[in-house]
Amino acid sequence: MSTFPLIHGAGDGGWYWYLVGAELVRRGHDVVAPDLPADDESLTLHDYADAVAEQIGDRSGLVVVGQSFGAFTAPLVADRLGADALILVAGMVPRPGEPPGDWWENTGYAEAAQGDDDPYVSFYHDVPRALADEAMSRERAHPSETSQREPWPLADWPEVSTRFVLCTEDRFFPPAFLREVVAERLRIVPEEISAGHCVALSRPRELAQLLAY
Repeated sequence: MSTFPLIHGAGDGGWYWYLVGAELVRRGHDVVAPDLPADDESLTLHDYADAVAEQIGDRSGLVVVGQSFGAFTAPLVADRLGADALILVAGMVPRPGEPPGDWWENTGYAEAAQGDDDPYVSFYHDVPRALADEAMSRERAHPSETSQREPWPLADWPEVSTRFVLCTEDRFFPPAFLREVVAERLRIVPEEISAGHCVALSRPRELAQLLAY
């Protein structure tokens, strides 16, 4: 049995993972899916990692998962707690010393973006409409401005087995763009799943199977 700390992305909460969490529990695993702190512009990435670590407690056999912006917090948790594995899902792969707010320009995101402001098109195009509506009703003011301005704190990528799940139908982070980012920053080949950016809502069973194999 593994323990899966599931770290949500920007604007989300732990609810985002509820379908995947149920699938992982059904497979015999433990799941921790905290709401990272919101509505506080002074908080740092260390504060977010603290919140996850507190929820994990003394659990072991950690497979830390970070979705989208959660990729800035997940490696901090994996490094601090000596995780067995780290998995980024449609993740914003950080670089040591890089403020998260600079990630967009540094990766050339603007040139790759498809540029649709409708969240039902860019994020939820393959999510059932009622579920997409529920997700949008739960949006939270996370992350903070401080967390985006301060340099990513690790000097090197943590010495932990790292995987990346790329969503081939992602309209927010186009697949070709993310493949380049992953190749350059992690030097690994991503695993791919046919889904949009919010894969935990559109393909929860398939994602859980990838995470737990």
